Amino acid sequence: MTRALAATALATAGLSGTAAHAAQAAPLAAAPAIGIQFNPDGDAGQCGGRTGQQWATSPDWTQSIRFDTDNRPGGCQLAFGVYDPDRTFAGASITYDFHVSPGGDSGQCGSQGSYQMPIQPFQTFGPSVRVDTDNRSGYCNLTLAVNGRSDVGLDVQFYPDGDAGQCKNYLPAGQYQTAYAGNPVTVGIDADNRPGGCQFLLRLRHF
Repeated sequence: MTRALAATALATAGLSGTAAHAAQAAPLAAAPAIGIQFNPDGDAGQCGGRTGQQWATSPDWTQSIRFDTDNRPGGCQLAFGVYDPDRTFAGASITYDFHVSPGGDSGQCGSQGSYQMPIQPFQTFGPSVRVDTDNRSGYCNLTLAVNGRSDVGLDVQFYPDGDAGQCKNYLPAGQYQTAYAGNPVTVGIDADNRPGGCQFLLRLRHF
């Protein structure tokens, strides 16, 4: 009887140890990701590349979205978010500011303001802004800023695929600017009836 009880105790201990090891070795829930929501609210040809919702696992790039608004009806609705199931970016604040250029026609830049990218353990987006640039004066400035942590960077690719005058503060395709604490990045969207449009991609990194 004593031997049987001892064997049972050993088996139970073995199972407990295995369970504990499995719990310790469990993988993280998921990697963090940067999200873009990009949808037309009129002529869909003005909003190209990847439309709808997309999420790019850090440190991968999103797929490109493309601004080609002009005098066709409607514009492009744009919003951002960060999916952070394991709180990798806890303490960081990421904002997107959207305003018409000085002296420009504000009707081209809908829902102007400064908004937080929600950093949440579920996939969600902040408020949408609206790009509807055309031949009216001025353009829309989109500023991305990171605060709260010095080890978080948001990389921005913004480049023309036609008339470069439509894409203010661009770099050639494949090059990027990084928003980090104390260093925001601003791009100017001035798409109109000139040839081509502006390509835009993001990447979120933990330094």
